[in-house]
Amino acid sequence: GRCATSAAPDYTNLALKEPPRSRDHEGPSSRENVSMQRRRLGSSGLEVSAIGFGCMGLSFAYGPPVERKAGIALLRAAVDRGVTFFDTAEVYGPFTNEELVGEALAPVRDRVVIATKFGFKLDAQGGPARGLDSRPEHIREVVEASLRRLKTGVIDLLYQHRVDPDVPIEDVAGTVKDLIREGKVKHFGLSEPGVQTIRRAHAVQPVTAVQSEYSLWWREPERDVLPALEELGIGFVPFSPLGKGFLTGAIDENTKFDSTDFRNVVPRLGREARISISSRRSVRSRRASAFRPRRSRLHGCSRRSRGSCRFRARPSCLGSRRTSARLRSSSRPATFRTSRPHCRTSRCRARVIPRICSAW
Repeated sequence: GRCATSAAPDYTNLALKEPPRSRDHEGPSSRENVSMQRRRLGSSGLEVSAIGFGCMGLSFAYGPPVERKAGIALLRAAVDRGVTFFDTAEVYGPFTNEELVGEALAPVRDRVVIATKFGFKLDAQGGPARGLDSRPEHIREVVEASLRRLKTGVIDLLYQHRVDPDVPIEDVAGTVKDLIREGKVKHFGLSEPGVQTIRRAHAVQPVTAVQSEYSLWWREPERDVLPALEELGIGFVPFSPLGKGFLTGAIDENTKFDSTDFRNVVPRLGREARISISSRRSVRSRRASAFRPRRSRLHGCSRRSRGSCRFRARPSCLGSRRTSARLRSSSRPATFRTSRPHCRTSRCRARVIPRICSAW
């Protein structure tokens, strides 16, 4: 999801020794001391920032792509604020997002973790995807091309973007296992898989992370996926933690998306649905971001001003006196959609999560 527009970005939660640098700054800063929390993905040992940068929206799906210079500046500003986890894919653009990420992060490559994906049949000329393709030979072609575009010698985390029903997952996992042995890939991941697919892949090559949509708006992973990941020691990387921008409060029934914005065809973001939910909603982006705080979440952003509020270091739960006072003073009844605790910290479970869930 995207972050809320702010006329005056709030830097109060940034542990900076001095004020943020000017917007024309393009290089990484050694003077900004950011206390960003870190997460280990499962039992793999791969450590990433608690907030990751989902780079898709810079080049694809959320309207026109950003200007290249601005995109590079935004990515480097995220590094300045302690973000070390960057997610891209060959299909974003296609190809242009990986090129942007590679150029932006080349000067700080040893400080960041880059995740990319394979799994679609793409037109070499840049046309739209023409279906799924996870054949072993195609995976190898994609990896070689991604390495060139990302300007790197190794991919830190390689996901299968979508499960290909025509290719056994054992063949996919075996191919990635060979790439890891050859030193071209470090870790294997899956995006939006089912539980049985996870188990079958994990038996061939240990899966480091599973990526799925997960937010207050979409909680399907709680049913089967999260318990399986806990059992197998696999990390979980939620994308769209702010509901594709809706939970930021920046989208209402009057919002009009660009004609190239994929949210035009998302049923949950249809105008009638927005009218219905907006009349009952009082969720702010910071509270929504507290959902499942022990995961590494992928936030997307295409503006420097928005990135300042999205990629800020914050505690693992929103238990400040000010926030708690607001929640206690609310007269809205707390309603859970599931009996499963939403957060492992008692403060979140008792105060923050019931208040958020009551809006849905």
